[in-house]
Amino acid sequence: MFKTKSPEPAKQGLNIIIVGCGKVGATLIEQLSREGHDITIIDQNAQKIQEITNQYDIMGMTGNGASYNVQMEAGIENTDLFIAVTGSDELNLLCCTIAKRVGECSAIARVRTPDYSHEISYLREKLGLAMIINPELEAAREIARILYLPTALEVNSFAHGQAELIKLKIPEGNALDGITLADFGKNTTADILICAIERNGDVYIPSGNFQMLKGDVVSFVATRKTAKAFLESSGFQTNQVKDTMIIGGSRAAYYLAEQLLHMGISVKIIENDRARCEALSILLPKAIIINGDGTDQELLEEEGIIYAESFVPLTGIDEENILLTLYARQVSKAKVITKINRINFKDVISRLDLGSVIYPRYITSEAIIAYVRAKKASMNSNVETLYHMFDNKAEAIEFRVNETSSVTNIPLMDLSLKKNLLISFISRNGAIIIPSGKDCIKVGDTVMIVTTHTGFNDIQDILE
Repeated sequence: MFKTKSPEPAKQGLNIIIVGCGKVGATLIEQLSREGHDITIIDQNAQKIQEITNQYDIMGMTGNGASYNVQMEAGIENTDLFIAVTGSDELNLLCCTIAKRVGECSAIARVRTPDYSHEISYLREKLGLAMIINPELEAAREIARILYLPTALEVNSFAHGQAELIKLKIPEGNALDGITLADFGKNTTADILICAIERNGDVYIPSGNFQMLKGDVVSFVATRKTAKAFLESSGFQTNQVKDTMIIGGSRAAYYLAEQLLHMGISVKIIENDRARCEALSILLPKAIIINGDGTDQELLEEEGIIYAESFVPLTGIDEENILLTLYARQVSKAKVITKINRINFKDVISRLDLGSVIYPRYITSEAIIAYVRAKKASMNSNVETLYHMFDNKAEAIEFRVNETSSVTNIPLMDLSLKKNLLISFISRNGAIIIPSGKDCIKVGDTVMIVTTHTGFNDIQDILE
């Protein structure tokens, strides 16, 4: 049985200032401090600063993150990376603008308002920011990818959308139940690679003699087209849903509805606030907007929950989202996706039958951590994408190979790779290669690895 290994000795950490210690700020602190960075947190709430500095080995300052004096006191002149994740978009942009003027640092801002969502590249370029991240928009994109392939529990995109990491659960009586990976390889013509399996809370990077069983949660890599063909041949449903019912008219609901309508999926949104309903009906003229209480059983039945093909509760309250999902599971065959903002009681949540679960704060932190690791990497390679799998027990990391190194131009079977690690695909000149032992990594490739090790910054970290 493979267990998660403690992090490898890291290169010297970065000096990072984080403004705002809400949900995303706290998640970033937890993950970045684990990776050995020097962190200073700024927030106007002294109690929050006290709580978080007691919990982690970091510096804390009470004050306004957009203040020149506060930034100077926090050490902006020696900072490598400045991250603003307060609840205000404008404050985040202002904090980053001042940081860029005062220090020699890279800056990342969280910006969530739809008004800015179409201007992100303009704002990033003009303000000189390394990244602008929108958690609600990213969560909506992930939900849309799942509704395109409703069998999946999760769908994550790599190599600029050319390859997908797809997670699904093996049902009883399925073609995958009871076969080894070696037999699976012989019997399938599809170019796919099973790269991680979770069973009873343990995560395995499987070898050829590993036998898959019903109830296993399997992650595999393939192109979108190949994935659909493989799922069809294995007895999984592959048609995208025709309609969806969204509860709550939040920003995430707006972003999701916009994408689903573009995909040709009918959208119905139930929202309690009349003014918000009127605004949504102007923003989304092709969607059906219902003014009412989305937690009212009678209203849900009236609006056709029983016949809905998919159901996505996006209220601001996790408990409501969970109860709505459990109710939808009882009365319909809809594909359900549950958005959860907090991470308390994660073990309890994982035991509930909630279908696909989306954590926006993790989507945000993963994008930022990928950037941090890329900043730490050598010139040989760069972290392009990072995704934490199975509750942080494994990582999928996509590297861009920039220069010749100890991993290039050598057949994979001749590389001395770390245990519990799999090279999942090589992307070369727009084509995805599911590699065999005879394939080599070349300069210019992007390479995805899946591993139970943590903290890889460079492609050479895959070697023993």
